Order: sequence, then C-alpha cells, then structure tokens
Amino acid sequence: MMHIVIVGAGECGARAAFALREKAFDGEITLIGAETHLPYERPPLSKDGLVSAAPPKYVADADRYDEAGITVLTDAVVEKIDRGGKAVMLSDGRSIEYDRLLLATGARPRAFPGVPEGSPHIRMLRTHADALAIRAALEPGRRIAIIGGGFIGLELAATARKLGAGVTLLEGLPRVLSRGVPEEIAAVIAERHRSEGVEIICGATISGIEDNGNGALILLADGGSISADIVVVGIGAIPNADLAEAAGLAIENGIAVDETLRTSDSDIYAAGDCCSYPLTHYGGRRVRLEAWRNAQDQGTLVATNLIGGSEPVSSVPWFWSDQYELTLQIAGLADGAARTVRRDMEEGAFILFHLDADGRLIAASGIGPGNAVARDIRLAEILIAAGARPDPAALASPETKLKKLLAA
Repeated sequence: MMHIVIVGAGECGARAAFALREKAFDGEITLIGAETHLPYERPPLSKDGLVSAAPPKYVADADRYDEAGITVLTDAVVEKIDRGGKAVMLSDGRSIEYDRLLLATGARPRAFPGVPEGSPHIRMLRTHADALAIRAALEPGRRIAIIGGGFIGLELAATARKLGAGVTLLEGLPRVLSRGVPEEIAAVIAERHRSEGVEIICGATISGIEDNGNGALILLADGGSISADIVVVGIGAIPNADLAEAAGLAIENGIAVDETLRTSDSDIYAAGDCCSYPLTHYGGRRVRLEAWRNAQDQGTLVATNLIGGSEPVSSVPWFWSDQYELTLQIAGLADGAARTVRRDMEEGAFILFHLDADGRLIAASGIGPGNAVARDIRLAEILIAAGARPDPAALASPETKLKKLLAA
C-alpha cells in the first residue's frame, strides 16, 4: 500500500492530506507537525485571534482526521530525510518510511541580530503560543514597539490599538509596505494608523535591542532609544528549507520545485511558504509566496501530483490584509508595470490596475472598507490569468463593469 508522508502540519500540509482523500487516494497518509496543536490557521494570530486570545482556529478537528484515515503526529520533529532509504527520521528515534514525501515546512520569522534568546519582552509572532505571550502584554497603559512595517507588523499594530495599548512602529525603509504594495495604498494605511495614535518611524536604523528586566529598550543608531513593555520583531521570514538542504535537494530562495511542485528528487514534493516555483503568468519567473491562499491552493494541487498527476501551478498570486475597518487586496505582481490606472469607487475605496508595456494586466491593488474592493479584485484576478489587455479607460471608469471586460 502506498504511503504518503507530509512533513509540516500547517494549512498547506493539512489541506494536502484531505485533498488526497477527496481525490480517492486509499493509501496511508501520515501528517507530521512539530507543534502540540493540530494544524491551525495562522492569519488570525495577528488579528481577531490576538484580540480574543481564543484557542487556535483549527483546520479540522481530530474526528475529521480519524474519519479520513489520516494519521497525525503532533509534537514530532523530523531531523533527517534518508532519501536512499526513503524514510524520515524523527528526533525521538522513530523512522517512518514513505513512497512519496511532501515538505510543507513553512517559514520562520527572521530574527533580529544579537537579540537575547528567551526574553519575555522581545518576541516574534509565528505560533499560537507566541500570540498568547504577546496578548498578555497588550492592555491599556502599556506600550508595544514593533520592528517592521510589513503586513504582520501593521496588523499587529492595529490589533494592539484595539486593545488600548500604545504603539510605536519602526521601519528601516522610507515607507511601510515597501514589498509589493503600491505607495498610494501604503500611504492610506499609514495615515489610518497615525489617526489611531500609532507612532510610525520610517528610515529607522536600529543598533540593538536590550531586555532591561521590566521591558525592552530599542537602541537607535542616531543615539536615541525607545522603551516598551514588549518589542515584537517582524522583519520578514526565512523558508524552512534546512531539512531539504541537508538531504541534498536543490535550494533557491527556499526549496526549489518545478511547475508541478516536484523537487530535484522525483519522489519528494514541496508546497507553501517553504518553496520557490516558476510562475506561468510571469514568464516562468521564480517566486516564493508567503500567503494563506497560496498554501491552500498548493496543498490541493500537490495532492493531485503526489498520486501521479502533472498539473502545473496556474493560480495568480493573491494577498489580503485587514487593518481597522480597511481591507487591502492584491492580485498579481505589480513590479515591472509600465502603466498604472486608478479606479475610484464609493466610500473612498479605489483600485490600481497595473499594466505591462504591452498593455497586459499583470496586477490589481485595492483598498477600502470591508469588502468594497473584493469583487473587482476577483474579476481582475481572472483577467490577469487570461492574459487580458483591457482598455485602460474602461479600467479607470467606475461605470464600466469589469465583468464585461471578461468577454472582450
């Protein structure tokens, strides 16, 4: 009987396990995770999950895994892949053989150099345990300092303000959301934070972070300092590719896979945050995406290929972030755009459509309250996938329904 082993019990790994059953795979499935929890969703950790300090939002409960015949090993660390023997070796001495192996090991937060290990006042946000520790320090009268003006840092800032904590956010670059978010939209987000009392300091150079016993102190290169009850470092993520690299698999900004998510070993696949892959809609450009929907989509797709399929990745990158009442959504990759067209909508919402030099729509970035931009971003995603070259005037006009452009 064929045995598929999945290393990494997050959104992607769990989705792949269930998708295998949905595709009528009747062999053995073993899902291995290092945390004590069953697989859970990570986006709520910086949002509603942090506000309520609720239990994790599980991908599925234990009964569903049992019903599907999926063996879940929690609190289990894989230390080595034996490619010759087609087995994974666990830290407790166990060896589990596989016919096909899926690496869905995700990514880990990038640490700030020189930060003392184990400090209760200097944290990173990746796990449910991290969220609980940060939540305990967020209440009226207390202050959090956040290093990093990306999605995680800004979402955490919005949540901290909801809980009444004072917030200082430091970003080393000239603006927040420098990676993949247009300046016009980043400016809206930054202004909304400032209106809530968040202090945003861009162009900050940090020389060190110290635990002073009752809190933490951020030392700035200009001689200044910022004190806080807790400091959270959010300066990007590193793919968990160490296991694959030690096994001799090809590495390129994560575990390198082909368009079917197969690694340099034909019996080993990788999916989600840990791998880089060629993007069909962008000329085969190799990317690594840290996004919830990408983890879901690749988990489903890789299940097909683990059992003999050869389906290529064809989805358009999609990202979202909720901050206060605003929702930011982006479809596609805007870098390389030759022209940007703005569509203004109701309630102050707007969408930026990004076209390449040939007039092809390559990305759409929108922001507004609630779901104001959701429908049009979804339609733009379909246009991007189709390689459409829509009329820029039609894109700019809110009177033109994007759905009509699909048939053009």
